Amino acid sequence: MARNNRMPPRRAWPRFRLRLAGLGAALLALAAPPAGAEVLRILTSLPPATTAPLVEAFRAHHPGTEVLVLNKNTVAAVEELLRGNARAFDVFFASSPEAFEILSRDGRFAGDGSCAAAGQAGYAPFAISSIGWTLRRDGGQRVPRSWEELLDRRYEGQIGMAPPSRSGTSHMLVERFLQVRGWNDGWGFLLRLARNLATVTSRSFAVTDGVRSGRFDIGLTIDFLAGSSQPELMFHYGTPAVLFPAQIGVLAGAGDPGMGCAFLTLVTGDEGQRLMLTPGIGRIPASAPVREEAGALIPSEITTALRSRWLDYNAGLASDRFWAVNVLFDLAITDRLETRRLLWSRLEALRGRGDGHALDLLARQLSRLPVSESEVLNLDRGPAVSRVMELTDLPAAQRALIRNWDERIAGQLAAIDGALTALEGRAP
Repeated sequence: MARNNRMPPRRAWPRFRLRLAGLGAALLALAAPPAGAEVLRILTSLPPATTAPLVEAFRAHHPGTEVLVLNKNTVAAVEELLRGNARAFDVFFASSPEAFEILSRDGRFAGDGSCAAAGQAGYAPFAISSIGWTLRRDGGQRVPRSWEELLDRRYEGQIGMAPPSRSGTSHMLVERFLQVRGWNDGWGFLLRLARNLATVTSRSFAVTDGVRSGRFDIGLTIDFLAGSSQPELMFHYGTPAVLFPAQIGVLAGAGDPGMGCAFLTLVTGDEGQRLMLTPGIGRIPASAPVREEAGALIPSEITTALRSRWLDYNAGLASDRFWAVNVLFDLAITDRLETRRLLWSRLEALRGRGDGHALDLLARQLSRLPVSESEVLNLDRGPAVSRVMELTDLPAAQRALIRNWDERIAGQLAAIDGALTALEGRAP
């Protein structure tokens, strides 16, 4: 039986990469300030809708201070700070708790107690978030009510998400499944979800942009990116809700640590915490008293999760496998999305012809990552896995590890392709 839907040719094994689009424009924010001016330098992955009101409030208290803000995705920001704070940023704030864990382990915060609001760690929480999905309010489509419902075939080609290698938000989303469901079942969900993905976007912001523009109907994202600042979107929390503390820290090597501490104190104090609740920012304050004041403004799902200690997010575990999870997602999903979708489509097309047992076995294989959790956690914690992304050539050991994983994933999919070819060749 002839077939014209074979797996597309596989290109050379992928490099773990970063798109630098827009970075040149962002660097303009760090133009030299006037001579003699006090300067606060902020590095953040958060959108201007969040940072601008906080900067405005800070300027009201420090009218003579020049505030320079560089927006960078979380992974790129962490990589820059791990190489050394060469541009003397004073503060870093982001939604990814593992980013702070990684930087803290490397001594990148001023954790000497010099900033009382930051404590001995050098950083402190300022908001709480959780993961779910967003849709247009006027879309008219059926709204998924659970994570499992997102796997329904009715949503095939309708879901967008960002890769964890380019988005701290997406890394938290992936880790949410790995921690709540376990390594095997968590990857199983993500690999089945690939069938319904329309695309893997370049950044977190592109997910909500894609839903707004109609590129796809559903976006997997964090609550504040689809919050009150985008009224055309609605957001649904995935349950059980896992809470992620967004944090802010004073950096080691800061140009003006005093200014950094003053900004952190504002953001984590009552004034900054109440600003979190304003429509422009739309975030859930870390401060329990301010949340108590807010009352019904806090989603009930978050209130429930705050009382459920067992749903805490393990940032330490996420940090231990940060690089590996990012690489594996790109190798298994980002760089093979078309291949996976085609394999799922061929498998489902055979369902009406019998062979149910064989197809169930193939579906289980297609939902399995051929790299174990113990293998990842037992990696040598040396230079081969200390990088969080790639800006230059990778060390030889890291290249070899990626090549090994890539070959295993490619071999697994080739075997599934061959088995499907044999089933398709049988007479109906």
